Amino acid sequence: MRMDRLRRPKGLSAALLGALLCSPVAACAQDRDPRLAGGGEVSYFIAPEDPGAGSRPGDRDLALRALEAWARLAAPAVALLPAPEETAALRVYWLPAGAGLYGEMRAREVDGKPGADVFVHPDTDALGLDIALAARADPLFRDAIVYLTCVHELGHAFGLDHTADFADIMYSFVYGGDILAYFRRFREQLGRPEDIGEASPFSAADVRAFHALYR
Repeated sequence: MRMDRLRRPKGLSAALLGALLCSPVAACAQDRDPRLAGGGEVSYFIAPEDPGAGSRPGDRDLALRALEAWARLAAPAVALLPAPEETAALRVYWLPAGAGLYGEMRAREVDGKPGADVFVHPDTDALGLDIALAARADPLFRDAIVYLTCVHELGHAFGLDHTADFADIMYSFVYGGDILAYFRRFREQLGRPEDIGEASPFSAADVRAFHALYR
C-alpha cells in the first residue's frame, strides 16, 4: 500500500476465504463457501518482528489484533489458530525499508486451497515528514498506523476492495484526503496501548460490505 497508489494483486476474492476457512457445515452461496459466516477456523502465521524492516516489539500483536477485528465481524465469530508458516492460510510479513509499498496482499495456495500473504512496512518514516514526526513523538500513534495498515491489507485478503469513502478502513489514498487526519481519527479513540483492538477501525460501510460476503 503506497500512499500515492494502493495496489491490490489480482487472483484473490471472497472465494479465497470461501473455500479454506469455513465450517464444514457452512452453507455455500453462489458457488462460494462463506468461510467466515460459518463459525469456522482460520489458521495464521505472523512473522517475528524484524528491526531491519522497522518493526518493533509488539508489532506481531498488532497484526494479530487486526486479524481478530475481522474475525469478530463474522457471525458467529471465527476461531483463530496459530499454524506453521508452511500451512497457515493467512500469513503476515514485515516489508523491509525501500520495498516501495507500505502494504500489500498477495494470493497463494495452501494444499490446493486459496490462501493469502499480507505484507506490511512498519517504518512510519516512509509516510512523509508530518506523519513521521507525529509517530516519533507519539508511539501509540505509530502503533495505530501499523495496526490500521494490517487491518486494511487483511480486508483485501477477505475479498474487500478499495473504496472512495474517507470514513472506511478500505479507503484508498488515491482519492486524496488528509492522511494525517485519517490515522489521527483512530488514535483519538485510544487512551492506552491496550485499547488497540478494542476500538473499532471499521465504518458502517465496511461492516455492510463484509457481511454482504460472509453473512
